[in-house]
Amino acid sequence: MSSEQVFILGCGYVGLPIAVEAAKAGYLVTGCDTNLDKITSLRLGKTDSPEVSNRDLIELQEAGFLKFASSLEKLNQPAIYVIAVPTPLDAKRNPDVSMLNAACEMISTAIAKGSLVVNESTSYIGTLNDLIKPTIIAGSGITDLDFAVAPERIDPANVKWNLKTTARVIGGINEGSVRRSVNFYKKFCESVFTVSKPEVAEAAKLFENTFRQVNIALANEISSIGQSYNLSTHEIINAANTKPYGFMAFYPGVGVGGHCIPIDPSYLTYSANRAGVETKLIDLANQLNFFNPHRVAQLINKFLDGNIKGKKIQIAGISYKPNVSDIRESPVLELINQIGILGGDASWYDPLVKKWNGQKSNPLQTQIDLGIICTPHDQIDFSIWKNADVKVLDLSANSNDYGWPKFL
Repeated sequence: MSSEQVFILGCGYVGLPIAVEAAKAGYLVTGCDTNLDKITSLRLGKTDSPEVSNRDLIELQEAGFLKFASSLEKLNQPAIYVIAVPTPLDAKRNPDVSMLNAACEMISTAIAKGSLVVNESTSYIGTLNDLIKPTIIAGSGITDLDFAVAPERIDPANVKWNLKTTARVIGGINEGSVRRSVNFYKKFCESVFTVSKPEVAEAAKLFENTFRQVNIALANEISSIGQSYNLSTHEIINAANTKPYGFMAFYPGVGVGGHCIPIDPSYLTYSANRAGVETKLIDLANQLNFFNPHRVAQLINKFLDGNIKGKKIQIAGISYKPNVSDIRESPVLELINQIGILGGDASWYDPLVKKWNGQKSNPLQTQIDLGIICTPHDQIDFSIWKNADVKVLDLSANSNDYGWPKFL
């Protein structure tokens, strides 16, 4: 148990699990978020996070280890501040660190001498030393502070690899910062890996998701090649995957979505451009995956003999990954848009999302011209389509068999 206070800035998919696990470890945790509706729900023990149970929220709050607030209280003693706010892209797909800036400014109004600040938010290389540290020091007037980077590695709904079992990478500005961060994360993470500089940790996070972006783009390209030869792309990939070394299977799909793969590569290219380095391969992978929903819509139109206009098409699953309600950067949303541009009559069903763009989720229909599997949540019963002999295209980016051949 520890009487040390911990403040988590951002109570979303990343921050909330940290708040809960730190509270379970005995820290006195305050989850801070500017979304008042979210704070109200969390205080009532309600969340849709797949990593956190409502019961944990209620019990930890009742025990006094966890509370939620919309602002930070000013302290006279050292504390730990963990930044876990979104770092999206702006309309031009450039880094948007406005929420990160706001978090730093908030911390600077409350922080006390001797505190530790840890950034988990993904950002460009140099963010800790170039943005976070100077902003907090300038705003607080305090120089006796420790700073570290411990990039988040949350994969929502992943049963095997979670906050506890996934290795934590930590880089600090000095030995004291690293030591304090390691001691904190070891309370609820099984493995902690330290690096020589904060910039190494920042770069590692960007690289690991850029690796996925590039390989998914490659999988989508082999899909185009396979289709031109009337070959099953999944059979090709599964055959290659029998090689026990030097290969990792990635599968084609509508595109990439979520808070990491569509975002992090752009932060890496931004970092490279700051240093005067070109990133031709990464830029191309970004472009290929970003425009992939357009390519897939054209393939669907071709499957319908170029006669998609007026066809009733229903999409199964619109979030970015199975068993998660998150629709951030979901390529399925753009696929729906592209089908509409081509003249198709697209509806959708998603038991987790329920509402999007002023529309409501419709149960699986059988009186349609085409069903499309995009994000196969466990809750979706595809036997409804199977029993009604609905024409279906499986676009899901995995090797699972839902009753129809993979289309891509």
